[in-house]
Amino acid sequence: MTATLTHRRTLSDVVHDFDGRMVCLAISKDPNAKLTILLFPPGGDHPQYVAKVPTTSVAAAKVRHEAMVLASLDRGRLDPISGTIPEVEEVVEHMGWSVLVTTALPGRLMLASYHNWRHTARPLSVREDFEAARLWLTQFQHASSIGATTLAAMIEGVTAELSQRFGDDSFTGEDAQVLVTLHDRLDRQSIGRGLVHGDFWPGNLLVSDGKVSGAIDWEISRPDGPLTRDLARFAIAYSLYLDRHTRSGRRVPGHAGLRAGAWGAGLEYAIKGSGWYPDVVRDFVAEGLQRLGVDPSCAGDVILAEIACIAAEADDPEFAKNHLRLLRRLAWTEAQ
Repeated sequence: MTATLTHRRTLSDVVHDFDGRMVCLAISKDPNAKLTILLFPPGGDHPQYVAKVPTTSVAAAKVRHEAMVLASLDRGRLDPISGTIPEVEEVVEHMGWSVLVTTALPGRLMLASYHNWRHTARPLSVREDFEAARLWLTQFQHASSIGATTLAAMIEGVTAELSQRFGDDSFTGEDAQVLVTLHDRLDRQSIGRGLVHGDFWPGNLLVSDGKVSGAIDWEISRPDGPLTRDLARFAIAYSLYLDRHTRSGRRVPGHAGLRAGAWGAGLEYAIKGSGWYPDVVRDFVAEGLQRLGVDPSCAGDVILAEIACIAAEADDPEFAKNHLRLLRRLAWTEAQ
């Protein structure tokens, strides 16, 4: 295949020409989901290419955006992690929409290990996940930094987006004032800006031999964002699902201070609780902020800012609304 962003072929052409096995992965429950097709070479045990097929026009626009981001990367500058980022092989057409075909990367999804029995109950396993994310993010941010901004850039325009998305019944004047106050605090701190993955969580990280071997799904990446976003996103997403396999009201194995309950209980525990897991999260965020030249005492505000961004940007309306509710609970606690 030859890398191109024009629709010279169709998905049917790719399937017809590929003389190997194909595996179609189940689509997500997101309103604008994508179908993933793995293409295996003849006799091969590992996929050679991945085709991302949109199911809606909105999804197609995101696929196109991802293709342009990946095609425009300065891979020389991104060494030694260039090999962990998919390369565009071809953009083809299916039902009038763009389909992105990229190289496949080795490794196992961190999220798959995350949901293994008692994985998140074991301090060593969790610390290894955070360390793998830290090492990759350190190299990525060092290579992609292009200038400076303030932490307030994390939530520029978010208040207007939330007001438009949720309306007067859901987004209140009190919510807006919380974000204004947060913006003022964040505006006092400088931060590097550059390429941001945008969805840096265990579901988009492939791991091999304890290291990140692949960072996939660049469809909401930004070329010129505050570098704190990926740092905060990983800490938030990893914490959100700690109680996923525990019945409501029961203690979560491995976390004496956490009971399954309200949506976001794991993140509240990570931020306000005590124990080995909150220590891991706080150390991860504090180290990352210090490395980026930000006062580690800003960790709470950085987390709140990213929660607000997710509420404004998330595809799934209920997922977004849950983040808004979580922001209210945490911001109210911060104000006490």
